[in-house]
Amino acid sequence: MRSIVFFIVFSFSGVLMAQDATPKKVVEDFFTAFHAKDTTALRQLCHSEIVMRTIANTKEGNKLKDEKLDEFLNSIATIPSNLKFLEKLTDYKVEIDGNLAHVWTPYEFYVNDKLSHIGANAFTLYNDNGKWLIIHLIDTRRKK
Repeated sequence: MRSIVFFIVFSFSGVLMAQDATPKKVVEDFFTAFHAKDTTALRQLCHSEIVMRTIANTKEGNKLKDEKLDEFLNSIATIPSNLKFLEKLTDYKVEIDGNLAHVWTPYEFYVNDKLSHIGANAFTLYNDNGKWLIIHLIDTRRKK
């Protein structure tokens, strides 16, 4: 009986903590899950209809690329275990207006401890009845 009560209290407190998460905390959790290749956690942080885009600086010029959530998650899940990667965020700028939030995060991306590229992420989140969800993510990528 005691373990059942503990489980209920623990589960309820987890729900409350998730609902109290700020937009910045959601983005921090996104990168924690990203680095852990935890696609389940990533999916829970994103709205099912998230729009994901990248602006790549290529030899042919700037290219806008769309990516579906499932494609993104599959690419994360298939990263080889011997590949070390780190997206190091260098700043956070957060703006909130009611149920809308924007989080801007410049970054440096490292592969096997070597700088691969730099850029910025722009997250748009909305508050879905107490839970912040990422509805739009666009990033830039360029060689330094």
